[in-house]
Amino acid sequence: MPSKSSARLAALTVAAVCSVASSIVLTSPAHADSVRVHDIQGTTRTSPYAGQAVTDVTGIVTGIRTYGSSRGFWIQDPNPDADPATSEGVFVFTGSTPKGVAVGDLVSVSGTVTEFVPGGASSGNQALTEITKPTFTVVSSGNAVPAATVVDGRSVPGAYAPTGDAAAGNSVNGLTLRPSKYALDLYESLEGMNVQVSDTRVVGATDPYTELWVTVKPWENRSSGGGTVYGSYTSQNTGRIQIQSLGASADFPKANVGDTLAGTTAGPLDYNQFGGYTLVANQLGTLESGGLERETTEKQKRGELAVATYNVENLDPSDATFEAHAAAIVNNLQSPDIVSLEEIQDNNGAVNDGTVAADRTLQKLIDAIVAAGGPRYDWRSIDPANNTDGGEPGGNIRQAFLFNPERVSFTDRAGGDATTAAGVTEVRGKAALTVSPGRIDPANAAWNSSRKPLAGEFTFRGRTVIVIANHFNSKGGDQGLTSQYQPVARSSETQRHQQATAVNAFVKDILAAERNADVVTLGDINDFEFSGTAKILESDGALWSAVKSLPRGERYSYVYQGNSQVLDQILVSPSIRRGCDFEYDSVHINAEFNDQISDHDPQVLRFKP
Repeated sequence: MPSKSSARLAALTVAAVCSVASSIVLTSPAHADSVRVHDIQGTTRTSPYAGQAVTDVTGIVTGIRTYGSSRGFWIQDPNPDADPATSEGVFVFTGSTPKGVAVGDLVSVSGTVTEFVPGGASSGNQALTEITKPTFTVVSSGNAVPAATVVDGRSVPGAYAPTGDAAAGNSVNGLTLRPSKYALDLYESLEGMNVQVSDTRVVGATDPYTELWVTVKPWENRSSGGGTVYGSYTSQNTGRIQIQSLGASADFPKANVGDTLAGTTAGPLDYNQFGGYTLVANQLGTLESGGLERETTEKQKRGELAVATYNVENLDPSDATFEAHAAAIVNNLQSPDIVSLEEIQDNNGAVNDGTVAADRTLQKLIDAIVAAGGPRYDWRSIDPANNTDGGEPGGNIRQAFLFNPERVSFTDRAGGDATTAAGVTEVRGKAALTVSPGRIDPANAAWNSSRKPLAGEFTFRGRTVIVIANHFNSKGGDQGLTSQYQPVARSSETQRHQQATAVNAFVKDILAAERNADVVTLGDINDFEFSGTAKILESDGALWSAVKSLPRGERYSYVYQGNSQVLDQILVSPSIRRGCDFEYDSVHINAEFNDQISDHDPQVLRFKP
C-alpha cells in the first residue's frame, strides 16, 4: 500500500492551494438572498448554489476546528425542513482560526457557496459543501446545540452506494439522495450536521494522525479480532465510520481493534481526503479494552518446512524497530525456516545518494534475531538498480530471503543481478533455476517502478523447494470506497495483473519442467484473495492462495479504513496443496494495534515436502 504519511504530508504542503484549486464552482446566478442551510445543501451531493454568494444564512455553531489546513466552524439550522435528503448543517471555512465565535452561538453568515474536493478533483473524492470567504455576526449566545442525529445499525442501510450516471463517468453527484436505501446517501444527507454514535466497536486502530474507525453494525462481517472483514467488492461494510476529535491530540484514545468506545461519541459529520465521512467529535466515548493480544503461531515440527512472508515497512539501519521485528520473528513466528522480507531498504535508507546495497540492513536484523534467542539466519537478495523499483525515493526497497542454515540450504547459482532474468531448466527430471537468487523477467514493463520478484532455490531434507518473493504494485491512485464514482475505478490493478501474469508464466515453466515441483509464491501481493490479481496468479491451476484455507473471519493481514483485508498472501503449487499436509496462519501482531511496528501482519505456511 502507499505510504499514508507521505500522502498526508503532501496534502498538508499544498493545503492552502487545495482550498482553492480543488474547488468546483458551478455556473449559477451571482447572488442569492434568504436561503437556509438545507437550501444550500440541496438533495444531491453538490449544492444548487455552488459558486453563488449567499447572505444571512443562520444556524447554531455546533463545532469549531482550530487546527490543520481546514479551519472554520460548523453551523446547523435548528428548524429543519421535512426532506430527509437535505442536510441541515454546513461547514464555514475561515482558513485561519475562527475568532469571536463559540459553540452555541446563533450566527448569521454571508459568503460564497463552494464545493471543495479533498485531495483534488483527480482523487475522485466527493465534494464537501462549504461557505467560504465568510463574514458573520453573532446574533445570540448560549443556545442549545441541535440534538445529534443518531447513526446506528438500524438507520444505516445495507446497500452501500447507488450506481453512478454512466453519462457522467459513473458519478453519483447528480443523483437525488436516497438516504433510506444507500449508506453513502445517508451520510451525505447528514454532511455538516451534529451526529452521534453509541457503544461502538473499534474496527481500525488509532493511527499517528489521531483518528480511528468504528462500526455501528457489530455483527457485520466480524473478524476474529473484532474488526470487519472485507470479503468482496460488493460488501463494503456500511457500518464503518471514521472518528476524529476537536479536542487535544493527547486526549484522543489509543485504541486497538476490538476495543469499544462506550457511551456517546458526537460531533459534526465531515468529509475528508483520508477516509471520507468522518465524525469530528466534540464528545468522545470512553475507551474500553477488548483485550486484544498479539498472536503466536505454532512451532514447525521436525519434518515440516515453515515459510513466512513479512513486510517490515521500509526497514533501514537508522530505524528503532529492529529489536521488535526480531522478537516478532523469533517469538510470534517461531523462527520460520525461510522468511521472505518485503520493504528492506538500502544501507542508508531514504538518503538519495546512489547507495543500493542492503547488507547492513539485513545483518542488523539477523544480529537482533540472534540476540532475541533465534537462529543465526543467512540471507540472499539482489540489489536493484538505483531508484528503479518504486517506494520511498533513495530507499531502494527490495525483497530478501532469510533462511536458517541449520534447517535448510540455499542453492547458489551465479549470474543473478538487477537486470538478468532467471530462467528454468530441467536437470535429471527436476526443475532448476538458471540463476539463484534471480529476478523474474526484470525487463518486463510490468515491473516499471515496482519491485521485481526474487526467486530462490532451497533444499529441505533432500527436497527442492523453489520460493518466489513478491511485492506487487501498490494501490496508490485507486479511487476510495467513498468516491463520487460508483463503482470505483481501481486503476492500479492493471499493473498488478501484468505482474501476476508474469509470475504465473514463470511458475508454469517450473511445472512444465517438473510437474510435482514444490513452489511457494509469497509476499505483499497488494491485492485481495478474491481479486483479479489472485485469479491470474492461480490461473490454470498453477498456484492456489492458501489464505483461503482459513475461516473467513481470519482472512486478513492489513486494516485499511476499518476494513480488515488480505494483502499478503502465500500461494502454493498443486503438489503442496494436494500432496502435503499444510497449515496456514495469518499471525495478527501489527495491523490491529495502535503501536504496530509494521502495517502488515506476517503469514506463515508449514508443510511437509
